[in-house]
Amino acid sequence: MNSTFLSEMLEQVAERGRVLMGARRAAQMTPSEGLVELCEELLSRRGEVSGAALARVILSSYETLEPGQRVTFFKALMTRFDSDPGPLKTAISDWSRTPTERTSAALYSAAEPRRQELFRRLNLAPGATATLVQMRGQLLEAIRQDGDLAALDADFMHLLSSWFNRGFLDLRRITWSTPANILEKIIHYEAVHEISSWKDLRARLDPPDRRCYAFFHPALVDEPLIFVQVALTGDIPGAIAPILATSREPMSPDRATTAVFYSISNCQRGLAGVSFGSFLIKQVVDEVSRELPQIRTFVTLSPVPGFAGWLERELGREPSEHLATADQAALAGLDGVVWHTDPKRVEQLESPLVRAAATYFLSARSRSGAPLDPVARFHLGNGARLERINWLADTSGKGLRQSHGIMVNYRYDLGEIVKNHEAYAERREIVASRAVRRLAGRTRELAKASV
Repeated sequence: MNSTFLSEMLEQVAERGRVLMGARRAAQMTPSEGLVELCEELLSRRGEVSGAALARVILSSYETLEPGQRVTFFKALMTRFDSDPGPLKTAISDWSRTPTERTSAALYSAAEPRRQELFRRLNLAPGATATLVQMRGQLLEAIRQDGDLAALDADFMHLLSSWFNRGFLDLRRITWSTPANILEKIIHYEAVHEISSWKDLRARLDPPDRRCYAFFHPALVDEPLIFVQVALTGDIPGAIAPILATSREPMSPDRATTAVFYSISNCQRGLAGVSFGSFLIKQVVDEVSRELPQIRTFVTLSPVPGFAGWLERELGREPSEHLATADQAALAGLDGVVWHTDPKRVEQLESPLVRAAATYFLSARSRSGAPLDPVARFHLGNGARLERINWLADTSGKGLRQSHGIMVNYRYDLGEIVKNHEAYAERREIVASRAVRRLAGRTRELAKASV
């Protein structure tokens, strides 16, 4: 037998023995303490095989923790696995005296928290990436109770943004022939317009004028990261019900002139903040353009999830910062989800409510100067234009509760995307159509007239 092979085999056996011994010692402690000791053991190892075995033990043990024990473990990662102060001070001193590439690299290395290397080593275990994504999702829940854990999340984001780089993502078209285990996940993860049955799903995937695309990653087998549903139409739609109807007559794709992105769903809570959406939309535009070159119009039909909450707050202010007095009075009795069935009430509310929506998009801002609406931030940041505000576009219970039935179209004009993106990124400028700007301008005119 080859002596090198024999020595390597014996070393692996010895390493596995040490893994078991470490696991036995950890078993004598509390679950969180034992896990921390195993993590220290993992960082001290040099063998990749034994490291992968120990990483598997650690991740398996982590999955048994109760929520409170997970928080204790997260706090230990913060305190026990931060940067080592001694080497960091030395590196800072060396760089201050001699700021060269060598001292800069040494400073960068010393400043990196030990937990980042820990996460990299944990990722050696089979299936580890999925567990680490799940871990980060649980961390985000814990941060809601303890904001000090945000620094730990920064380390997760640093690594996950690299691991889930666009170059590793695989775009797949989802069809009715896609394996059932993936179709079940599409039903489960749909976040915008609930898929109530397999019949409902088939109506979104099977007709010739419907498309669905998803990003996948090789480390998360058959787990979609994000997916978009697309309707091929003859014009820009103003309501969601005709798109979702299961009994409609399909259009031949060759007659379509418009591609409508009507639902975009992120699937992995642990990947929140890792940007996939902009890449997905741009690649789907390329796919559709290649398949159907006559399609030149790319728009969304998007919900406005923050509008109703914002409007309620504005109506409670005397005077409102953004609404004209006349519109504030007209909208004062707006509540419930049945008013849209009363023709007289609908006529009274349409103009002031649509004006309020335009003002919400163009005037209401966060402290950072960004739009309040999360969907608006996403599409405007990707270079879209706020094209149209649609009245009574979603009369489902959810649509009425979150936006009083308002939906909007964002338009991706291929020749303007870069310019629009730069306007938003550099100046927080919201690029909107003349029609939308006229609505917001009318609100300002009414406000001046009431003074």
